[in-house]
Amino acid sequence: MLRVLAPFLLAPLVATLVAEPPEPPRPATVAVVYNRDIEASAELARTYAGLRNIPENQLIGLPLPDKEEISRDEYVTLIQEPLVEIFDERGWWRRQKDSAGKRMIGSTRIRILVCMRGVPSRIKHPPAPRDPEAPAPTPTEKQQEMLETASAAVDSELAMLGTEGLPLSGPLKNPYFKAGKTVGEAKPPMLLVGRIDAHNFKVCERMIRDAVETEKTGLWGYGVVDLANKVPQGDGWLRTAASRLDLQGIPTLIDRFDPTLPLNFPLDETAYYLGWYDWHVSGPFKNPAFKFKRGAVAVHLHSFSAAQLRNPGQHWCAPLLARGAAATVGNVYEPFLHLTHHLDLFTQYLLEGYTLVEAGYLSMPALSWQGVVLGDPLYRPFVRLDGSGKKLDADRPFRALRIARMRWPTDDTEREAQLRSAAARMEDGRLLEAVGLHLHLAGRGDRAAQLFRDAMTRFREPVDKLRMDLHIARVDRESNRKAAAIRQLRTAKTTYSSLPEVKAVDAWLNLLDPPPPPPAEAPPER
Repeated sequence: MLRVLAPFLLAPLVATLVAEPPEPPRPATVAVVYNRDIEASAELARTYAGLRNIPENQLIGLPLPDKEEISRDEYVTLIQEPLVEIFDERGWWRRQKDSAGKRMIGSTRIRILVCMRGVPSRIKHPPAPRDPEAPAPTPTEKQQEMLETASAAVDSELAMLGTEGLPLSGPLKNPYFKAGKTVGEAKPPMLLVGRIDAHNFKVCERMIRDAVETEKTGLWGYGVVDLANKVPQGDGWLRTAASRLDLQGIPTLIDRFDPTLPLNFPLDETAYYLGWYDWHVSGPFKNPAFKFKRGAVAVHLHSFSAAQLRNPGQHWCAPLLARGAAATVGNVYEPFLHLTHHLDLFTQYLLEGYTLVEAGYLSMPALSWQGVVLGDPLYRPFVRLDGSGKKLDADRPFRALRIARMRWPTDDTEREAQLRSAAARMEDGRLLEAVGLHLHLAGRGDRAAQLFRDAMTRFREPVDKLRMDLHIARVDRESNRKAAAIRQLRTAKTTYSSLPEVKAVDAWLNLLDPPPPPPAEAPPER
């Protein structure tokens, strides 16, 4: 396909336009923890170590209960103390005493710790008796209680492994937050702890293999950013993330309406998803036919997105992974928005070439808290933005978009002209849709709508044409052209009535043009 594009698309990226990615962590700096009492957990650890060339003597099997949530005492006796002993015995770190006589890490050879499915993920807060006669706490008091909780993600607690005398309650400042350095350069030295966990071991193995294979080609596809208009800080993160994806030539759909994208919304080749703030999986991801592109990173911001990882129909982390994502981040208990992953930074660091676990901790302000990073910690999804890697036919339009963005970073007119020409030769609507998505993100809705109409003529599949109708209706809604949006949606409903994705049309029509209420029943005769 690429050979029919304009000559500029055949050229490699200009080196001066592509920053050198950070040096990846060496396998010798990674240790893997698994549940010794679950053979599948041990096998998963061996598979991961083999694919990432991690030395066998850096696999640690611990006898652990087969459950997600454990008490603080169980965490200390079954996980923390055995790991400290192993690190000491194997000489993996050097610890020194501070002025109070407490030991802390002076240097460490192991920088990344990987927890396999079978290692518990949550430490529960010990129950505290409450005086039944005492008045109910005020909202402020309740919030303070939640900030002082001793509950935490096992992984976030392990990030402070080896440092003594830390408080058990409340979050601790993450010294790596916004550091902009690889974990090997982090000072003070610390552990970055990731987790390969999902609702079954088959999904976990697929997550590992997808990450390894995707690094050979790079992650190419659409970005999807779904605002909620709940809290300005969170929506600001998502808007910034959408702009950063767009600046890299990644075509990105942004939904600016309050509800999440509607049921069965027709997403295609989704490689990067950010959204909030539904309690449980919803919208496009309820469609049984939906599947993320291999290697996809998908995050739905919610206080309890990782409250459990065993049910693929509840919360968000488990469902997103079950639907094909290779990586996500989330929270096991209430984190408070400012202490969760800042998704603008998370996106930035991934785009710069940091590993998943580095991006996760560079974007998270707190340790000994609620955040988890799920997926191969060593995964670098965007390491091929420089144009290198194995070329797949399915990725060629997205590679072309990247090159066009680098060649004409600010000249929208020339870039559109070149991509129009390429779309005509390739008979590929994705190039025109991408230009429309860029213009929509830039606030040029009417021009974007015309690109979506042009893209519709290039697409062959009805579901792709339906997506263009929804894009156009979105532009009309944002421009307060309610009647035009309703007409567009009604036509789409008639045209594509047999598609499961038409439920998305119904959802928007019910918002814009709700059916009249049923007539009131007449009172019974006396």
